[in-house]
Amino acid sequence: MLQIYTGNGKGKTTASLGLATRFLGHNKKICIIQFMKKNIEYGEITFFENIPNIDIIQFGTPDFVDKKNPKKIDLEEAVKGFHKAKEVILSKKYDLIILDELNVALDFELISPEEVLPFIKEHKDDLELVITGRYAPAELLEIADLVTEMKEIKHYYQKDFSAREGTEY
Repeated sequence: MLQIYTGNGKGKTTASLGLATRFLGHNKKICIIQFMKKNIEYGEITFFENIPNIDIIQFGTPDFVDKKNPKKIDLEEAVKGFHKAKEVILSKKYDLIILDELNVALDFELISPEEVLPFIKEHKDDLELVITGRYAPAELLEIADLVTEMKEIKHYYQKDFSAREGTEY
């Protein structure tokens, strides 16, 4: 099954982590591969690092990626992340695999849709697979079994609030 959480609203990663928690409650194995995130003290990383049956692997840098001019390391990290995702999917070791922010990595052209989309299509029925991030490509939406679009109605960022511990990270 392929699930997609996309849209401009908050909560895509959080929804996928809720699903991971549900899987953990049934003693199932989870792997979360995060694209465009690394070395950041996210609360979910701190929480899950000592929980059995869940592996979280980050690819990226602590810096935001410039969509118009990504750094070489941004491209390299995204490619490494997708190679790891392929390895994890083919291992059949996990009951749930979450590819967090893969949609954004595709939209930013950090990895090739021509490599990613056929692989996902070929293996989506072999496991429970969740892909998160804004800008989900139409091809993924078409083959997905579930698509949820988070729509921003209002956000406190509009009132100049900065990222808050526990809510954004």
